[in-house]
Amino acid sequence: MNAFVAAGWTPTPDDPLFPITKGRPKALIDIEGRPMIQWVLDALAGSQSVERIAIIGLTHEAGLTCPKPTTYLPDQGGMLRNVMAGLHWSHENAPDQPYVLYAAADVPTVTADIIDWRVEAGLSAAPFDLDYVAVERSVMEARFPHANRSYIRLRDVEVCGGDVNLIRAEMVVRTALWDRLVATRKSPLRQAALAGFDTLLLMLFQRLTLAQAETRLSERLGILGRAHLAPYAELAMDVDKPHQLDVVRRDLANPSLVSV
Repeated sequence: MNAFVAAGWTPTPDDPLFPITKGRPKALIDIEGRPMIQWVLDALAGSQSVERIAIIGLTHEAGLTCPKPTTYLPDQGGMLRNVMAGLHWSHENAPDQPYVLYAAADVPTVTADIIDWRVEAGLSAAPFDLDYVAVERSVMEARFPHANRSYIRLRDVEVCGGDVNLIRAEMVVRTALWDRLVATRKSPLRQAALAGFDTLLLMLFQRLTLAQAETRLSERLGILGRAHLAPYAELAMDVDKPHQLDVVRRDLANPSLVSV
């Protein structure tokens, strides 16, 4: 399977990470002597499931290393366009592969074994347009007790979204849908509102199960969506704020804490 890593974001002065990045890409934040994205690349490189990798938003000058065939694609000016670029790249290089793995550059605690689990779990649910991973609050807080992630409470579970997902390559043509999804990515309530007012009310009153939410969202958005509860908090341990950077730095400085 092809995989692409979105690494195009450079924090602006109003971003919590700007005092750390100071105009440099977020993906290049140093963690234990390596750029943050290098940890993600190492996991993809060690995975048995990933064949080719594209890095979107950086160039060879970043000094990254990867033993697998690696392509650098320029930043397209936003998350939506970067995802579309990754889908285009995968379709052009492997038109016989219907799915592509998307990984954010800011999940440095992910490992090769976790990547392999993610791909296997996703393909077991095929066919789909989008296979989305979620992590239960209890799993996240047991592994990273000080992460302070945002959660959405459903009738049967409380979850946060992950950042390593599978997408059907043909979804690249659904630009209007991607615009709407990206606009709501960091707001659980806006995600629910996008699915419909009745869905929003059901979520607010905790009347939807995860399976029911999956079905309702698929119907509202006109896609075939799948959701997986992951046993690995690393898939959702992204770095958006300085305290989360401290969490992953402490974790990666102590390999004995790694769950796989």
